[in-house]
Amino acid sequence: MALTIHLNCDTQDQPLNTSGVDWVELDETNDSLIFSGGSDSVRDGEPIPSESQLNQAGLLLIEPRIEQTIEKYFLADSDANLLRQIHNMGAGNYRYNMAFDFDAETVSEPTFEIYDDEDLDSIDNTALGAGTPSSSWYRGICTTDALPGVAWTGSRLAGSSDGHFIFLNSENGALVGADTLYLQLKIVIPSIQLDSLLTTPVFAVKYAIV
Repeated sequence: MALTIHLNCDTQDQPLNTSGVDWVELDETNDSLIFSGGSDSVRDGEPIPSESQLNQAGLLLIEPRIEQTIEKYFLADSDANLLRQIHNMGAGNYRYNMAFDFDAETVSEPTFEIYDDEDLDSIDNTALGAGTPSSSWYRGICTTDALPGVAWTGSRLAGSSDGHFIFLNSENGALVGADTLYLQLKIVIPSIQLDSLLTTPVFAVKYAIV
């Protein structure tokens, strides 16, 4: 049983394996996702940026303070040493951004969860709500069966507590065969956030197999 994860680095909102659509397979060991306000050096087709360049491209705190949604989402493609923008990821009403491609059935329904580190037992980081999942900045919604909707809200993602992870098969249960599941994701910084911070969350897909 194998799972591969793919990112839609195209402007077309079309499923995985659609001809002419630039879906890129994630190298889970070497690739990463970058969330940014963007800049001349942090944009589609540029080399993977340094930490300094990422800091310069961060969102600015605005007075009076308002809630802000991250605008740009990138795949840091280690094979090409390039940033590839995931154009339709974020607050828009788009369906096909993250694809989870399973080549066989599962015993349990796959879930998408976010943690502080690879131990998958902590959500202490500020962006994950500092231990309070309902305060997480990360929001997600399953788009396996349908568009997320205009101005979608989704679920706050932090750990595995009820309501703070995503069932990737639209709560339809375990997969009965090979299938591709989809997720839309956005990050919303609350108006009460006063300080900048560094956060490197771990995204996890959990499922059971025979």
